[in-house]
Amino acid sequence: MENEKLIRVSRRLSRHLRHAPERIGLTLGQGGWVEVDDLLAALARHGLELARAELDEVVTQNDKQRFAYDATGKLIRANQGHNVAVDLDLPAAQPPAVLCHGTVARFLPAILREGLRPMSREDVHLSPNAETALQVGKRRGKPIDLEVDAAAMSASGHEFRVGANGVWLTAAVPPEFLEQGEE
Repeated sequence: MENEKLIRVSRRLSRHLRHAPERIGLTLGQGGWVEVDDLLAALARHGLELARAELDEVVTQNDKQRFAYDATGKLIRANQGHNVAVDLDLPAAQPPAVLCHGTVARFLPAILREGLRPMSREDVHLSPNAETALQVGKRRGKPIDLEVDAAAMSASGHEFRVGANGVWLTAAVPPEFLEQGEE
């Protein structure tokens, strides 16, 4: 599949597995899972004919590993980023000492004052390193890396979980655990 189609299909999957499953008649099950056959049929009913092999390619080739199959290969879900209520059933995990979050300058004053909040998502997304955080931040302009003192947050009772793609999730990051890193 050419790169342009891969991106287009990935965006469509994100829309329906993370944000608006009801728009194509899907209901996310426990953990955000949906039957692969139901997804393919719903997409076809809404103008996107997609073969299972093409879906497999999108899942395996997505640069951010946004999607995953269950062990049987019969269910699919978005790994995180939902703005519909879904419990991904990820266990609590001990984070590394420092995690990172990519943002841009226009958001920095509010973040340093109020901390990181999930906004329309279920969780705040954190990266394991500055390089990844800067890649995420550059979607909105010149990126800035914020370093999160995850060790101190964890020690003070904040819970972390990690998705299948290495993205760390937490409910919020209070400002006292933030420090500006690289630009």
